[in-house]
This record gives sequence, C-alpha cells and structure tokens, in this order.
Amino acid sequence: MAVAPRYYIRTFGCQMNVRDSEIMAGELEQMGYRPASGDAEADLVVVNTCAVRGSAEDHAFGYIGNLKAMKQERPGLTVAFAGCMAQEPGTIAWLRRHAPHVDVVFGTHNLHELPALLERAAGSREMVVDVWEASEEVQSNLPSRRAGGASAFVNIIYGCDKFCTYCIVPFTRGREQSRPVADIVAEVEALAAQGYQDVTLLGQNVNSYGHDLEPTADLADLLAALEPIDGIRWLRYLTSHPKDFSQKLIDTIAAGSKVTRHVHLPVQAGSSAVLKKMNRKYTREQYLDLVERVRRAIPDAVLTTDIIVGFPGETEDEFAETLSLVEQVRYDTAFTFIYSPRAGTPAARWEGRNPVPEMAKKDRLNRLMALQYRISLEKNQAWVGRRDVVLVEGVSKKDPTVWAARSGTNKVVLLPREPGLDLQHRFVPVRIAGARTFFLTAVRTGDPLSPPLPERGRLAPAPVPLALSL
Repeated sequence: MAVAPRYYIRTFGCQMNVRDSEIMAGELEQMGYRPASGDAEADLVVVNTCAVRGSAEDHAFGYIGNLKAMKQERPGLTVAFAGCMAQEPGTIAWLRRHAPHVDVVFGTHNLHELPALLERAAGSREMVVDVWEASEEVQSNLPSRRAGGASAFVNIIYGCDKFCTYCIVPFTRGREQSRPVADIVAEVEALAAQGYQDVTLLGQNVNSYGHDLEPTADLADLLAALEPIDGIRWLRYLTSHPKDFSQKLIDTIAAGSKVTRHVHLPVQAGSSAVLKKMNRKYTREQYLDLVERVRRAIPDAVLTTDIIVGFPGETEDEFAETLSLVEQVRYDTAFTFIYSPRAGTPAARWEGRNPVPEMAKKDRLNRLMALQYRISLEKNQAWVGRRDVVLVEGVSKKDPTVWAARSGTNKVVLLPREPGLDLQHRFVPVRIAGARTFFLTAVRTGDPLSPPLPERGRLAPAPVPLALSL
C-alpha cells in the first residue's frame, strides 16, 4: 500500500491567513495528503505569509531560508510560498535570487489553484509562479480542514477599499468582495450541525460587508440572519473600521443574544491631524462620539483597539493626544505597534522625508504601554466577583494545572483543572476570582453548559455545491 504524502503549513499573520491555511489544508487532503506534525516529517511545506508589518516578513523570509538546508537533505521536499507577501512587488524577484529552492509561488486570489500548481511543479525544474492581481468573484465554497474544537472562522468579505496611507492590505488582498448572505448562513448552519458553537466572522473590514451585493445588505442584516441558528452560542466578528460602525449595527448587537459584547474599534491615533494623514476618514471627535454611542447602547461592552506610534511626522503634541484619548476611552486592551513602512504606500514615502527618530518611537511605545497596562489592570480588577460563562480552549501552555479559557468579551480566563473532569472546548459557568493585567482567574460554579464535542471528520466540505468561477 502506498504511503500518503504529508503536508505542513506554516502560517504567519492574522485570522484571515489562518482561515486561508484551513482551506489549503482541505485542498491538500482532497488530493490525498495527510497532515504532518512538523516540517521535518513533511513531503510538502506551504509557507503562508503576512505583509502587514516588516517583522512578519522577516520571520517568513527567515523560515524560507531555513528550509534550504532541509531541501538539500531531502531533495524530494516541495516548498510552496503563498499569501500576502507573494502579492508584493519585488517578492518574486527576491525568491528567484535568494530562494531558488522554492518550487511554487501563488497569492491570495488563487488558493483554489494549489492542486494544479503542485501538479505543474512536479513536472518542472523551474519555480512555478502564478500570482493573480485580482479575482472577479468570491471563491467561497472550497473544502476546508478546520482546526477543530468548538470555534470556527467564516469569511464574509475579502479585501479592503479604505486605502489607509500606511497599509498594504488593499494591494495584497484586493478590493472588497462580499459573500452572499445565503452562502454564509448555509455555512454557519453546517458548522452548527457539526457541533461548532463559537463562530467568528472574518474580513479586513467586516463593517463594509454587503455594500457590493445585489440587493445590498450590511453586517447588521447578516448578524440578524445568523442569530436564529440553533446550536450557535457566540457570534463574533473581526475586524471593524470605526468609519463604518453604524448605529444600526450598534442597535443590532445590543438587541442580540448571541453577538458577543467585545467591540474592537481600531483608532490608530488620537490626533485628528494624524488620522487625516492616515486617511482614516474620521476625526478624534467622531471616534469619541462612536465610543459614547456604543457604551450607551451596550453598557457591558468591552472595548479594545489598535494604535500605531511614530507615524511619519507625528509630533510629541500629537502623540500626547493619543495618550489623552486612551485615558478618556479606557480600553480593556490595546494592541500597540511602532509604525512599520510598507513599500508602495504613501506613508512609506513620507517616512523618508519626515521620520520620527527611532528612540522617540520606542519611548512613545513604552509610555503608551505603561498607560494601557495600568488601565487594563484596573478594568480587569472590576471583574472580580462577577459571574460569567467562558469557553475553555485547552490546557494552559504555561501552566498545565489550569485551563485556558476565553470569555464572550474576549478576556483570557484561567481556571483550575479538576481530576477526572475534561472541560476542553466546553462552555463553563465561572466566578471571577482574581485579576492580572493580561488575564483573569476564575473558579467553576456549575456543570458545563455544553456537552463534549461530537466526533467530526478532519475534512469539512463546503456546505453549498462546488462551483468554481473567478
């Protein structure tokens, strides 16, 4: 009996890349591949790359370099380079020059081409490159090997039309394309039937969802359509743009019973002048008004954000406005970054003319983190004594005596493991007993609210008939 070839996918970047990797895994398993535990055991290694920040690119290039020695030891190894970096100008030339051991290169618009590209590579001595600039239609019904557990990602919109001056995503992911409401409902219904209970809707800007459909729809309409699906406990969504976070969406979240109360609103900067240079399409005042409306309608909302420091030309006074906004909004968590130039974006050109000194960038980042860490601890301390329901994700990687769980507001919650009681992937009632800056501790207050997960096949097929058209 022939031994099935094995694959390993190394994923860099966001949840969209994780979802893309699940689709590639599904395609490979339909071809007869089976998953390997690591690259050392694989016959095929796929590197799914991210281009949002320079550090992600450096990690991907470093990993590709490490695969060179592995391929010299095992000439039969196939190496594929995929994802956002493949869409960037200059990447293919770099690979040809520095990484000729790469066999296949493809981008974000033609994941469905992976089987055909591997077949081409098997009969070629040269690097097979097929990177599409765009796709005409959403490819929404490919096979998938999901990560398992109680949680699942569902793509609802691809690409982004905002063109923030620092961001490469519109160039690597293309323009916005929404999936039809009926297709998404069918996929979530199929997931519920398989035992998935926690669904996260994905898009570079989920708040733009539906404007390109006929008839038009929006994220609020989609959430309302998903709310009645039996078996689904939590509906989440990533990532939002404040410009498109409508009052209708706020009211829909407030009225719903399954949409979680975690509201991620990336502000990026607290200065209207910097926001204008970033092309964020809102002012500081408009953003604060949105926060006020969210908190008025959803008093228990947990707000998180993204912030960039050291944007080209940012002054100390403008940075002070970011600090004051953070103090005023009091986020539960903020994901903070030093500005990273992305080639081809307007901000990258400005960085050459008017950069913020590196020492100043690091100083600002440290001051921002110190402020946010203080606020995060204070916000977490306010949860002590409250009762909540958490979804146990698994045993803590740092402490095997505790479960790592997540609340509906996306807070990390740790609770003690009890002999003979397996809580993995189950919803559990808890009381919050303690608070740290980055997590809460809790004790179980009752039996799990959900039964153990049913057995599932590794490969989750598309819930609608396969019809490839681009």
